[in-house]
Amino acid sequence: MNATIQGALKLGVNIDHVATLRQARYPNLLDDHNCEPDILQAAIACQKGGADSITIHLRSDRRHIQDADVYRLKEHIHLPLNFEMGNTPEILAIALSLMPREACLVPESRREITTEGGLDVAGQSTELHDTVAALRGAGIRVSMFIEPEIKQIEASARLGAEMIELHTGAFANAVGAKQMMELERLATAARAADAAGLQVNAGHGINYSNIALIRDVRPMSDFNIGHSIISRALFIGLEPAVSEMFALMNSAQPPHL
Repeated sequence: MNATIQGALKLGVNIDHVATLRQARYPNLLDDHNCEPDILQAAIACQKGGADSITIHLRSDRRHIQDADVYRLKEHIHLPLNFEMGNTPEILAIALSLMPREACLVPESRREITTEGGLDVAGQSTELHDTVAALRGAGIRVSMFIEPEIKQIEASARLGAEMIELHTGAFANAVGAKQMMELERLATAARAADAAGLQVNAGHGINYSNIALIRDVRPMSDFNIGHSIISRALFIGLEPAVSEMFALMNSAQPPHL
């Protein structure tokens, strides 16, 4: 496993987009596993490629991952699940039934294609309190998907989250000097979170090119990457696409694509 490499950054692969492709052909799928592409086979390929965990987001509108997927993955794969979730009673009940290793609380909007922006933990602490308490009480590690802002880090720590996932979208979308400013913003947030006793993860828009910059941000534990890996897999296959990303995360060599 990649996690055995001393000091290696860990790679969580988000396979939501595999389910998106499946739902494009089988929009009414609820629990039929004989549909392509198979979400379980995708997870197995990620595992073979060296992924340290699998990330899935069960949205309230079920636009990609379905209820049956989460239980099937939990039963059949040997990697930890990072369960992304909105703060709703329905999804919380599923999380408590599923018992993933980690639950990452994220914002949700029916208008967005994928999660855009971090969760306003500072502004929603009251609403989030009982959810965090219930997850932690069940032994599920809690993460907050947030912007790299001190107030969000402090609010996450006060609520009892054990981790944060820094939203890297602004960094990924920037170029030149602006990108370096966003990188420093992430580094400052990572140091502040570490000082607050939080594990620091990151995700959104990380790809095979910008990984060469963000991999040097410390302290950092996990990168959760989906779209770029699934896109690369169309041309070289999912297992090698995962292996390639992990190598770039932990290599002194620049990307060669």
